[in-house]
Amino acid sequence: MLRFVVRRLLLLVPILLGLSILVFCWIRALPGSPAESLLGERATPESIRQIRQQYGLDRPIYVQYWRYVKTTAGGDLGTSIASRRTVKSEIGRRFPATIELALAAMLFAVVVGLPLGFFAAKHHGGAFDQLSLVLSLIGISMPIFFLALILKYAFSVRLGWLPTVGRQDVLLDVGHPTGFYLLDGLLEGNMVAFWDAIKHLMLPAIALGSIPLAIVARITRAAVLDVQNEDYVRTARAKGLSPLVVDNRHVLRNALLPVSTIVGLQVGLLLSGAVLTETVFAFPGMGSWLQEAIFNRDYPVLQGGILFVAIVVVLVNLLVDISYGLINPRIRLAGR
Repeated sequence: MLRFVVRRLLLLVPILLGLSILVFCWIRALPGSPAESLLGERATPESIRQIRQQYGLDRPIYVQYWRYVKTTAGGDLGTSIASRRTVKSEIGRRFPATIELALAAMLFAVVVGLPLGFFAAKHHGGAFDQLSLVLSLIGISMPIFFLALILKYAFSVRLGWLPTVGRQDVLLDVGHPTGFYLLDGLLEGNMVAFWDAIKHLMLPAIALGSIPLAIVARITRAAVLDVQNEDYVRTARAKGLSPLVVDNRHVLRNALLPVSTIVGLQVGLLLSGAVLTETVFAFPGMGSWLQEAIFNRDYPVLQGGILFVAIVVVLVNLLVDISYGLINPRIRLAGR
């Protein structure tokens, strides 16, 4: 297992190097320039030239890339052209929000999707199975931003149950030492702030988790249908084990292997793909930050932010691979 982990970590180097080249070339192919976006209507040829000299944008492209590689290898992700803050400090401020949102969305997807897929498989061909298939297709096909707007209108505008924007009520006076508002509410012993953070998280998590929920439900259904016809499941039933024991110990546990793969991949996608959800709900996370950086042509933010998200996605996939052996003993034995 240790050799496998080390090998996967070493593969991270060429992956990140290739990604850095792609991101570096892509953002410089965008129309406009950081100087023009920063100066706006005040832009003059002289002021644009000063900004380009200040940030080294007037140098040859290979010189800019080599400088970027050296600074990044030293742990310096640069400074935002728009806000003048370091990219590392911005990541430390915004990444906890994205983690909370992604984990809440995945929790919603797993808690609802696993039972939905399991019971659909147990009632294969019935009305519940057909209904779950229809709902999963709707969940996959409906755009996230459209579902987010429907949720805001229904639960915020019409019913007034949940807030529409932000992570917490601005009138609440509570510290945020960790940046995770749910955890900070518990650490401070402020249950009002904790509940307020949950309410602000509900609608974005449901909107972002709709597609993973549909995928988890469909994969769970297919996996359970496949596993429950295996010889060892029939043998367990022939021994007289109760249906609950057979389902929990033999069917569901072995069906979790493909589901865990999907969950791990979806967590990585949620961390990197929350742009629309964070924009609709004005949620101050990584997605909305990178979206602003694209409009501002903020090269350091795009380079550092995308590289950081890529590292997180690769590490999440590594943890998923390691979890295979914990879920399925056959894989653990095969690796010895």
